[in-house]
Amino acid sequence: MFTDQQLELIASELRTSGFCILRDALPQGLSNALSDLANSRSDYRLAGTGRKGEHSLDTTVRSDQIVWIEGDDGAEREWAEMMAALQLYLNRALYLGLFSFESHFAHYAPGAHYEKHRDAFKGQSNRILSCVTYLNDEWHRAWGGELVIYSDEDRELIRVLPERGTVVLFLSEEFPHEVLPASAHRHSIAGWFRVNGSEHGGADPSR
Repeated sequence: MFTDQQLELIASELRTSGFCILRDALPQGLSNALSDLANSRSDYRLAGTGRKGEHSLDTTVRSDQIVWIEGDDGAEREWAEMMAALQLYLNRALYLGLFSFESHFAHYAPGAHYEKHRDAFKGQSNRILSCVTYLNDEWHRAWGGELVIYSDEDRELIRVLPERGTVVLFLSEEFPHEVLPASAHRHSIAGWFRVNGSEHGGADPSR
């Protein structure tokens, strides 16, 4: 679980900057278990862009492979509990109205990338807060593969190396971002906290 100090830092950074980078944020045992899972899964599929009727596969835009986290493993359940605790804290601290969380393992083979994009378009999506967690055993700057976060004015704000245990959180509508190609295999978890977008009072489907 996140420590009280980490939770306070996340809320403070989201309130003032809209994004937060925490290094060595995962408990070591959970980080190891999730990394083992990410490396051992055999059911990765090429990721697409768009949702529902607009979903398409275009490797010129993104060429990573993903597998959704369903909570079938103990480490996946612990991960879900950690995110649920963060959701509860942020709802109390920032009144975000977060309703659910979804996430998937992501594998970027050498040369794979994801072009600059937003996780949500303003006023058109129920993804509120994005979360990226890195699971690589080691990472050298020369390998590339950084997450680059931009401002609305297309100004580069920060580059994040995909180092084990680093967690990046940012407001989904506010920040264009991209994943640069790497010369090594790159593993992470991408996730989104969402509000309930149902118009009929029921639970909005997660994907």
